Amino acid sequence: MGKGEETRLAVLDEAARVARAVGLGGLTIGTLAERTALSKSGLFGHFKSKESLQVQVLQHARTRFVDRVVRAALAAPRGEPRLRVLFDGWLRWEAAPGGCLFVTAAAEFHHQPGVVREEVVRGERDMLDMISTMFRAGVADGAFRADLDPDQAAYEFNGILLVFHQAFHLLEDERAEARARLALDTLLDRARR
Repeated sequence: MGKGEETRLAVLDEAARVARAVGLGGLTIGTLAERTALSKSGLFGHFKSKESLQVQVLQHARTRFVDRVVRAALAAPRGEPRLRVLFDGWLRWEAAPGGCLFVTAAAEFHHQPGVVREEVVRGERDMLDMISTMFRAGVADGAFRADLDPDQAAYEFNGILLVFHQAFHLLEDERAEARARLALDTLLDRARR
């Protein structure tokens, strides 16, 4: 990896931290230049526009999420163990200051047409598909009941994480993690029965 690519990745890491705090809409090349001690023109050379910066931040955050959360889950045995490792990793991801960038971006761009919204939607669909696939593998292996709807289970799994985000960050509920884990236990118990 060249110095230019190393710099770009470091800038994207900082941009993701900023976006977690202020949203993608609050992320500007000027703010990023101040935070990274780089010139606006240099950053503009990397990103060309605010919209391109926002899309690249989402893509970069997704790569980091896969590296830090998904890979560990895929290393676990299929079925319930894999889903639990995914859930644990996701809770750690959510606990970072500002919470999950993807949840924030979904709320911020849900009614704003354009390439940023398209990137958010693509990421959300990919995540739901990944979770459905994990439930589907559990059905195929006999860990979950044969009539389980993997898409519905993924919907509920994702819903638990979304309400955790709100309870933990907005409501500052000290019981948020315990409640999320209980909800996951209930979901997996129904998947087994």
